[in-house]
Amino acid sequence: MEKSFYTEFKIGETVMKLLEGKVILITGGTAGIGLSCAQAYTDAGAAVVCVGNDTEQIKMTKEILGESGMVLVADVSKAQEVEEIVYRTIKHFGRLDVVHNNAGIASPSKPLHLTNEDEWDRLMHVNVKSILLTTQFAYPYLRMAKGCILNTSSLVAEIGQENHAAYAATKGAVNALTKSMAIDYAKDEIRVNAVMPAAVMTPTLQQWLREQENPSNMTKFLEDIHLLGYCPDGDVIADACVFLISDKARFITGVNMPVSGGAELGYRRNV
Repeated sequence: MEKSFYTEFKIGETVMKLLEGKVILITGGTAGIGLSCAQAYTDAGAAVVCVGNDTEQIKMTKEILGESGMVLVADVSKAQEVEEIVYRTIKHFGRLDVVHNNAGIASPSKPLHLTNEDEWDRLMHVNVKSILLTTQFAYPYLRMAKGCILNTSSLVAEIGQENHAAYAATKGAVNALTKSMAIDYAKDEIRVNAVMPAAVMTPTLQQWLREQENPSNMTKFLEDIHLLGYCPDGDVIADACVFLISDKARFITGVNMPVSGGAELGYRRNV
């Protein structure tokens, strides 16, 4: 992955890193968008704590973060485990500047009437309850740091998605939470924002494409829904995230930002 445009900047003759000195906790940080963000944050000078539950990705993530970061295994829908990862972050680094709530699941692919209660609960617990838990346990430290919270939402929060009603509902909740949290925590000088990707060419999406009847047609579809003409990798999202959690975005809060190549405009690209 190329270093972000925002990774480094100059003050006089001194080259500075945009996130130098910050400690960032990112959930769902061992794969896909989360891993791209973890790498970008590390490149920008931050100490990164990645939380995941995919044991196969743990080793690779540790290599990317190097000695400056940590990788922790946890179920972010369980209070005791979230409390533990925040505790270990503070014990090791002594501070916490940013929480990036990136963990999320999209299954099942069903309309609402076919979604069972367990599937609904799992989606809500991972995608929404996890934000409740990280906020509860990290808030005192974010308040001390005058830090920020970043949530990974999705464009489906605004436009919906076929056969993913429950998933879209969780992302709608994330958008509403982002705005309400920004209002509540402005007095503490804690900023709260969200990014809304459309499709991103993560390993999960690549696997989904391979399972389709006509993968080439679906690939073309995913390219065309983005007005800029391609389905991006996670680094595109990571660049926006680096900006939003940096001091360059110090007057931005309560924003659900599309990072979607114009897909939110509702027009397919004409070639």
